[in-house]
Amino acid sequence: MVRRIRELSVMTGATLITAAAVFFFLIPSHAAVSSVSGLAIVLSNFVPLSISGITMLLNVVLLIAGFLLCGHEFGFKTIYTSLLLPVFLGLFEFFFPDNKSLTGDAALDVACYIFVVSLGLSILFNMNASSGGLDIVAKILNKYLHMDLGRAMSMSGMLIALSSAFVYDKKTVVLSVLGTYLNGMVLDHFIFGQKMKRRVCVISKDKEEQICDWIIHTLKSGATIYQAKGAYEGTVRNEIITIVDKNEYQKLMQYIIREDPAAFITVYNVSDMRYIPKNRSGGTK
Repeated sequence: MVRRIRELSVMTGATLITAAAVFFFLIPSHAAVSSVSGLAIVLSNFVPLSISGITMLLNVVLLIAGFLLCGHEFGFKTIYTSLLLPVFLGLFEFFFPDNKSLTGDAALDVACYIFVVSLGLSILFNMNASSGGLDIVAKILNKYLHMDLGRAMSMSGMLIALSSAFVYDKKTVVLSVLGTYLNGMVLDHFIFGQKMKRRVCVISKDKEEQICDWIIHTLKSGATIYQAKGAYEGTVRNEIITIVDKNEYQKLMQYIIREDPAAFITVYNVSDMRYIPKNRSGGTK
């Protein structure tokens, strides 16, 4: 019970941040950056409803379409945040009826929106929730057109951005398209960048055991050793592989440079790690 209350509190706070980004930065800029709220900004020029009302209507329609077309894939969290977002927008509209740009510049408004909304959405995504909207569209496209989820999200976002051409000038259309692209990049950084680790591969001629021992006992990290055979001379050496975070990576590099500057090192970024346990029959789940 306490855990559910804590989750609801965090989700409510993250949705409030998202709604604030839309109301205080996106709406004054008139840019239709990839979101249902962006589409609502465009539609508000044709429909006699507030942006919060249009957002609520769109989210309800998309939720119903999602249930009908994709089944019960949308849990309580998605329903909760999808309906809560327009409620917060409505409250902002009530308390701040004369909402104007805080920066006085549309480009700065879009930049502020991207960073603030990415913070809110990253909290939701890390809790296995979302603000609904385009996520539902992407799942529908994925199921019936077999389109990759990321590609479906990008395509939906760009279509919304381009829809601003029906109402606004060229500058706003360009801001919408660029904002959609940058929003995806910044959101990826907020979601994956904080958990990014590095896969470090080390081949040492003389200090293999020393480096491996330091990784395990001093750095307190795991390591795996593979045999690697050089294609040119056919020399067989052991390759030490370890996965470390940013701080551990700096310590490891300083140690290797100091102890074995001739070591051959390759580094890869790792954004996701999973352990798949075996079932009783010996296979993987």
